[in-house]
Amino acid sequence: MNAITALRAMDPTLVPPVPADHAVRAGHVPRIGDVILDVRNISLRFGGVKALADISFDVREHEIRSIIGPNGAGKSSMLNCINGVYTPQDGAITFRGKTFSHMNPRQVAEMGVARTFQNLALFKGMTVLDNIMTGRNLRMKCGLLQQALRIGPALREEIRHRQVVEGIIEFLDIQAYRKVPVGQLPYGLQKRVDLGRALAMEPGVLLLDEPMAGMNVEEKQDMCRFVLDVNSEFGTTIVLIEHDMGVVMDISDRVVVLDYGRKIGDGTPDEVRHDPEVIKAYLGQGN
Repeated sequence: MNAITALRAMDPTLVPPVPADHAVRAGHVPRIGDVILDVRNISLRFGGVKALADISFDVREHEIRSIIGPNGAGKSSMLNCINGVYTPQDGAITFRGKTFSHMNPRQVAEMGVARTFQNLALFKGMTVLDNIMTGRNLRMKCGLLQQALRIGPALREEIRHRQVVEGIIEFLDIQAYRKVPVGQLPYGLQKRVDLGRALAMEPGVLLLDEPMAGMNVEEKQDMCRFVLDVNSEFGTTIVLIEHDMGVVMDISDRVVVLDYGRKIGDGTPDEVRHDPEVIKAYLGQGN
């Protein structure tokens, strides 16, 4: 039994079955579906500074949708609007048919959107297992007192959640570090733990903010594999910010390009790669 099969056996809602009639890209990839996330005319200002100006794009179910652009283009600000950290002054976001102009991060998480961060926000003194367990918080039904006493339903619930987390640890190939404090791990493994914590939330949409930043070549290859596996085996829709253009062009279904808070390109990797405005603003004439 592989890690995916084991996860599905422990909690069928965590790993939905992959459709039999899927398309193929770097393995078995679920067929891309209808629009699951629709960003419309989003504008965000900080005082007199425009971080985002009338940005619109959509994300289809099961796809890997990348957002690229130079530093300061507004990429992270866009993710912060999607997951409720920032409130845009204009525009709206529709997720699974429900439109909102503002949601707080917990409400967004409850709707099925998880997030990793460019700057790691892990609990460095806690173990790998306990860090990933924090991602199960939204799924826990027992109260804090019951959880603290670890009796009756709370104990049974904790055992079930730990089984799911153990499956994620196996999936990410970090079994050897499950009891190690995260602060003692190399940077690349800490990034894997951050991904695991997000997966523990059972997201329908996963927002990845530069998951490969600061990694060496081998660590990037490993993270690329995990991103593709999450997309193909879990069926998770992914919105990815990444500066490594080789990675973006290899794994993305579609790419949106931002520059100084404006959208200057949107399409398949090949379309974006040959867009004159994108070449001039970001990719460079050599590309």
